[in-house]
Amino acid sequence: MPMPAQDLTQLFALDSLLDADEIAIRDTVRKFGQERLRPHIGDWFEKGALPARELAKELGALGALGMHLEGYGCPGMSATAYGLACLELEAVDSGIRSLVSVQGSLAMFSIHHWGSEEQKQEWLPRMAAGEAIGCFGLTEPDFGSNPAGMRTNAKRDGDDWVLNGTKMWITNGSIADVAVVWAQTDLEESPRGIRGFVVPTDTPGFSAPEITKKMSLRASVTSELVLDDVRLPASAMLPEAAGLRGPLTSLGEARFGIIFGAIGAARDCLETAVEYSQSRAVFDKPLAAYQITQTKIADMALEVGKGHLLAYHLGRLKDRGELRPEQVSTGKLNNVREAIAIARECRTILGANGITLEYPVIRHANNLESVLTYEGTSEVHQLTIGKALTGEGAFR
Repeated sequence: MPMPAQDLTQLFALDSLLDADEIAIRDTVRKFGQERLRPHIGDWFEKGALPARELAKELGALGALGMHLEGYGCPGMSATAYGLACLELEAVDSGIRSLVSVQGSLAMFSIHHWGSEEQKQEWLPRMAAGEAIGCFGLTEPDFGSNPAGMRTNAKRDGDDWVLNGTKMWITNGSIADVAVVWAQTDLEESPRGIRGFVVPTDTPGFSAPEITKKMSLRASVTSELVLDDVRLPASAMLPEAAGLRGPLTSLGEARFGIIFGAIGAARDCLETAVEYSQSRAVFDKPLAAYQITQTKIADMALEVGKGHLLAYHLGRLKDRGELRPEQVSTGKLNNVREAIAIARECRTILGANGITLEYPVIRHANNLESVLTYEGTSEVHQLTIGKALTGEGAFR
């Protein structure tokens, strides 16, 4: 009789690196994903529609929104616990993790870190509960990797600010109640003049047409933001954020969640491939019994396991306040690159079944195509690491 199969947690003894509270949080989010999300995610992806408002309230009740922030109704959990939640959510679908990541690590973090007390009191408790949804407007149609070139501008008119411009590829945009929008001002010379604004989405002149016909992140709301003479009071500006440091710090928070999340997608693909190989008979024996299949599984398990170890290590650094931007880039570059390679390899094990939504593999592969380039492309992260190692900036 064959020996009982080990799972990845046993192979790398991953639970030995977590405390009881972290395991409990991980298991709670995993159970939510298994019971509430997995039965529907294939249909949501196929239809290109997500019940995001309904899910936001459930995720808020779960404590998953802004979970690593303190006060204002936020759970105040560790960075590692937040990462584990991202891992389990993206093991279901990258779009679900994106909903949580944009809400907590971009919109809520920006208000929490850079906002006034009035802004925090007005928005954070409702956002933590999922009663209000936020989005983060930085990327523009012509400015992704180079946000300093943004054309969206905010001009003073008396005591008010008037915003004009367009943002692109904005998760949660068309369902958001509040948008954190970054714009050029004349307060200082560009890019120091970039400032953030808290924009209620019912403000006249604000619109957010949804982007459709996507082949990736279909279980996610993606939109443009159009600002046409959007008039805001002076109090709408984030008072503590000047220049690109504001949005880039927020992006670092989101990238941290991706380090964990991407490896969750990879794990789900691998578990699916292992289970499939055990049940699929080829030439009168299980596909799992062939050497080529086992070498594929072994190699992928090494990368998934190493990705977990890297994520856990970076989580501990972040909890100690020691995590540096180039280390975030290292984690994002490695784990997303390995995750998409694993998704593609798992697809080969499933054969033709691998392209259907009856299995999660092709869905993860498609989603990871987006994760590969958002929150910083692989090339940008390579150059960030290269600069850290050589002392030479090579972005231009």
